[in-house]
Amino acid sequence: MKVCILMGSPRLNGNTASLVEPFANELKKHDAEINIINLYTKTIHPCVACRKCQDVSGSFGCPQKDDMQFIFHSIIEADIFILATPIYSWYCTPPMKAVLDRLVYGMNKYYGNIEKKECLWENKKCAIISTCGYRVEKGADLFEQGIIRYCKHSNLNYIGMLAIRDEGYHTPFINDQKIEQTKLFAGHLADLFSAK
Repeated sequence: MKVCILMGSPRLNGNTASLVEPFANELKKHDAEINIINLYTKTIHPCVACRKCQDVSGSFGCPQKDDMQFIFHSIIEADIFILATPIYSWYCTPPMKAVLDRLVYGMNKYYGNIEKKECLWENKKCAIISTCGYRVEKGADLFEQGIIRYCKHSNLNYIGMLAIRDEGYHTPFINDQKIEQTKLFAGHLADLFSAK
């Protein structure tokens, strides 16, 4: 099982990273190969809706010169990709949003002049790891709903979200209970993959 984790946090040692580490370690116990891509260290331009990618069959096809081609290949090679992001203003961070915008066009050739419409990542599995300051049902719910729609549009298999609340700046975020939640989520995803 190959897992690509797109890390959308600007803080390399922040709350989201403190969940990704035990998550990745638990998946390794299930013989997973883990590829973590820190989006804040990559050059990712926003989509400009030129739609040139729509007329390129079989590949990403975006004419912008940045790190998205690398991210595209990393997701194509993975069995599961994870969107790991803190929630800012009820949605993911800016580089994660830019990645999602670029992929929804580059992976889905629905809008151009290609005779046969293509979905380059059809049936790939997608999950979320998120942290938020509000209660999860009011903090991470809109992002999850957006990704559920995104997955339906892109013929992806959405397989769930681990969302954990930060109780405040004066309360340590990570603890044994949260680490155990994270390990259970990793085990759940591994079981889903092995059951296919």
